Parts: sequence; structure tokens; C-alpha cells
Amino acid sequence: MTQTSDPRASNQDLTSKARIRNAALDLYGRQGEDATSMRVIAAAAGVNVGLLVHHFKTKDGIREAVEQLVIDYFEQAIANASHDGTARGIATARDAAVSQMLAGNPAVVDYLRRAALSGPQSSILIRITDLAAAEVARLRQVQLASTDRSESTQVLGLMMHQLGQLFLQPMLETMWEHLAGPDAPAGAKPTLSVTVLDPPN
Repeated sequence: MTQTSDPRASNQDLTSKARIRNAALDLYGRQGEDATSMRVIAAAAGVNVGLLVHHFKTKDGIREAVEQLVIDYFEQAIANASHDGTARGIATARDAAVSQMLAGNPAVVDYLRRAALSGPQSSILIRITDLAAAEVARLRQVQLASTDRSESTQVLGLMMHQLGQLFLQPMLETMWEHLAGPDAPAGAKPTLSVTVLDPPN
């Protein structure tokens, strides 16, 4: 994967608006949006509440900026994934790039995990799904993605592959460690695999 600048750093690196957004991502990931006041975000960003309101108006405005930052992370990872131009190479490189991005950005992981449980107030999962749908449609159009399955099933499969491990692998590992005990060899740890199938005809 080509190394590029962190999406947190805009052209106006660490302006007050960027600092507020970045602080909100970190805080929302750690303790959730409902438990984080605008005053706490402002303090973490080193600004006053008035400046926060000037830039974002409301907490909804802050959430929208945070979610756009998360989308920027995904877009940058996908766009800069190095591959050999084959369908398999593109899929492998894309998955590796997203996994590397998530591993390097625990605040993004924490935010996504909380957002998945927060209900309809967060649109981030829909926005990531739309990003995946656009990528699948583009690859199908240039015959670099299989058309054996419906497009929606293919998109869901991509989402489950990329995010299923993010959400469920830690739970699987906790249960396995309980069942296997402390002396189980590390190589025996199971990994999660999720398959999305078209409905039977």
C-alpha cells in the first residue's frame, strides 16, 4: 500500500475545525457520542465551546464530520492499494489495505463498533456500504469482479468480509480462550469466515 498523509490532516493541517473533529472521533470511539458533551470535545481540542458551535452548529454536525473522516480513511485505503490488475489481486490488495488502515487507527475501529450498536442515529455503516457498492459496480463494469452473484449480495459479502472480523473476531477469541484454556497453542486459534449467499432459486 502506498503511504499517504493521514486523512486527519487536511490541507490546513490541524486547524481548529480539524482538531475538534479529530478529538470527537477519539472521544466517540472511547466513550460513545451520548456520553460526550460538546464542552468535553472542545476541551480535548483545546478550543472554547463557542468556536465548536461556530464550526459545527450542533452535535449532529460534529457526527457528520466524524463520519466523513472515517469514510476518508476507507477511500484512501482503497484508492492506494497496490495490486496486479487482476480481479483476485484487486480484492486481496483492497482487503489488506483496509485491514492495515483499521489496525493503524484504533479510534476508527472503536467508532465503528459503537456505531454498529447505536441504531439509526449513525449513518456510517450505510455510507460505508454505499462506498463498497460503488467500488463493486465499477469493478463489475470493467469485468474485474465476478458477476456470478447478484450485485447486492456481492456488496454484502464484501462488507461482511471486511467488517465481520472487526466486529465478531474479538468475541470469537474471547470464547475460544475460555474454552481452550491458557495452555492452548496459539496456532490452534480459529478464525472467523462469513459467507453471504444469494437466496435459492
